[in-house]
Amino acid sequence: MTEFANAMEIFKLLDKSNCRACNETTCLAFASKVFLGQKALSDCPRLELPETPSVRRPPAREIGVDDLWEKFDALDFSATAERTGGRLETDRLVLRVLGKPLALTRDHRFITDIHTTPWMTRPLLEYVIHAQGRPLTGRWIAFRDIPGGRELEGLFLKRVRNPLKQVADIYPSLFEDLARLFAGTRADGLQGADIALTLFPLPLLPVTLCYWRAEEGMDSDFHLLFDGSAGENGGADVAFRLCSGLAVMFEKLAMTHGMAED
Repeated sequence: MTEFANAMEIFKLLDKSNCRACNETTCLAFASKVFLGQKALSDCPRLELPETPSVRRPPAREIGVDDLWEKFDALDFSATAERTGGRLETDRLVLRVLGKPLALTRDHRFITDIHTTPWMTRPLLEYVIHAQGRPLTGRWIAFRDIPGGRELEGLFLKRVRNPLKQVADIYPSLFEDLARLFAGTRADGLQGADIALTLFPLPLLPVTLCYWRAEEGMDSDFHLLFDGSAGENGGADVAFRLCSGLAVMFEKLAMTHGMAED
C-alpha cells in the first residue's frame, strides 16, 4: 500500500491536463482532495493503478508533548523571554512566529492569528525549553551542518526540501506571497540564487529559502539555509520539525494560490 507525504507527490502522478473528468477544476485541486481523503486516486479516469493508496495524515498528538508541557510549566517566563527573543506580557510568553505574535499561556494555550497545526506544538515547546539565546551570526549553513543534521538529512530532503522544491517549480511567484504574508525579507544574490527569501519561523531560528530557476540543460534547484547559531537555538530536531510543518503549510498555500490563478 503506497503512502503519500504530501499532495505534490500525488500531483506528479497525474497527466496535468486539467480535463475536469474528476469534477475538479484542476489536477492540483484533485490532488489536494485525494491527499485530504475527500477523493480516491482512482477517481482520475486517466490514471490506472492496481490499488488506491492510503493517505498519511499527521497524528493528532505526538508522543512526548505532555512531558514537554511539564518542562514548560517549570520555566521562569521572564528569563525564558530574554533567552528566546520573546517578551513577557503579564502571564504570557509572547514570541514572533513568521512575523506575527504568538502567546503561550500557563494553561497550555496558543493565542495567535496564525493557523497552528499539530506540527507546530512540539518544535515551539522544544525551542522555548532548550534555546540558549545565542545571537544570530549572519552566517548561513546547510541543514546537515547543524549538529545532528547529518543523521536526519535523508528525512529532511524527503519531508522538507523536495516538497518545497516542487511547490517552487510549479508556483515560483508564491515567494512573493510568502514575503507578504509572513514578513519575509529578500536576500537576493545569496549563493547566486534567483530568489532568496528569509523567514523567521522563530525569533532566533531564521531560515532562508533559495531557489534557482531551470535553465537550458539545467534543472531547477532549491535549498534551505539556517543561521550558524541554529545548533544552540534549537538544534537539528527542532529545525526539522519546524520546517516539516512549514512545508505542509506552504503546500496548502500553493494549492490555493494555484487554484486562484486558474
